[in-house]
Amino acid sequence: MRRNVFVVGLDDHNLATLRSLPDVEDYAFHQLLTQPELQTGTVSVADLLAKAFRQLDAFDGPIDAVVGYWDFPVSLMVPVLCRRYGLRSADLTAVMKCEHKYWSRLEQRKVVDNLPAFALLDPAALPATLPRELSYPVWVKPVKSASSEGASYAGDEAELQTAVTRARATLDRIGPAWEELLAMVELPTEIAAAGARTCLVEEAVTGHQFTVEGYGRAGRVRTYGVVDSFRYPGSSSFLRYQYPSVLPDEVQAEAAAVTEKVITAVGLEDSTFNIEYFWDAASGRLNLLEINTRHSQSHAMLFTLVDGVPNHACMVALALGREPDLPRGQGRYRTAAKWFLRRFADGVVRRVPTRDEVAAVERAVPGTTVRPLVAAGDRLSQADGEDSYSFVLAEIYTGGDDEAELAAKYAACVEALTFEVDDVGEDT
Repeated sequence: MRRNVFVVGLDDHNLATLRSLPDVEDYAFHQLLTQPELQTGTVSVADLLAKAFRQLDAFDGPIDAVVGYWDFPVSLMVPVLCRRYGLRSADLTAVMKCEHKYWSRLEQRKVVDNLPAFALLDPAALPATLPRELSYPVWVKPVKSASSEGASYAGDEAELQTAVTRARATLDRIGPAWEELLAMVELPTEIAAAGARTCLVEEAVTGHQFTVEGYGRAGRVRTYGVVDSFRYPGSSSFLRYQYPSVLPDEVQAEAAAVTEKVITAVGLEDSTFNIEYFWDAASGRLNLLEINTRHSQSHAMLFTLVDGVPNHACMVALALGREPDLPRGQGRYRTAAKWFLRRFADGVVRRVPTRDEVAAVERAVPGTTVRPLVAAGDRLSQADGEDSYSFVLAEIYTGGDDEAELAAKYAACVEALTFEVDDVGEDT
């Protein structure tokens, strides 16, 4: 009998990934709520949970697992859903300790010192004032957001005001849902006092950015992959993710050790995770950026291209009480990358590549997959963005024997794809 696995926010792209699992015949995957319901506009967690409960209660069959690979609110809804139906998942409080950015920093500080200086900043206090213990440049971040929404770099007082305004808009959208979830757990006094609508401000760190993926199970923390993040020159926007990492083995080992300490400290079990880091080669300093209580669906195809199985396999195995067993190096390529084709100015999309054109590019450039993310008529600034500085037109995956081959394949795809975007003024 196949196991019924409900996936919160299941979309076509990730359904195809799940159907590539080697033991896919053992599972029946069901969509639980849609991605637009979960991530568009102002959401009510209470309403979303009620709708999910109705769908699950009406299901004619056993419910074997509820999983998710999206950020807020999915990552926090999954523990609530699993608790109601007696399913395996991470504890909600442990997830909160990771996802409330200030609470997470306090927990991290108890066991490691690989952190930038940080403090709280009240976005309602205008003009904003940098906490006296910090110095520019800094990053201003809502204590909770989705992806990098609302996070802004500030190099001086003027930029701080702009950053706080942007963070406040995110908190206005996410704050009510975040308050609903915080009310479900017992909060330390300091976190309760901070509330849901505040900001974390921390000194900017630099270096090589990368992500450690892993999971916690039965009191043990295992890391299974390190993915590098490369930015557009002179920008904070990502150009590509690349796997496996090119970092020295000793740096990866140090990151694995820090990861084990912090995941153990917060008590995150029966869950995948990914932790973002910066490593400064000049100083040898490793800084922990943030903890995400889910694996990265963005990395799934990279693991498939290099190892032969997507990281979704870990999510499913843990939810069913099994020890994940990911292969290494059994994919078609030695290395792989996910590229972000971006535009750095707002505009209205007039043309995107057709399906036939995309298919032709994928045939002409072996080891590539192209996913346009915009449609004709879209206003770029009205889409839910990965960051506050650019707009993604397409994601392009490439596999190859080395980094030069990855870059050549990406360039060939960009050359062959035709996007037409009309410039618009700020007042349009």
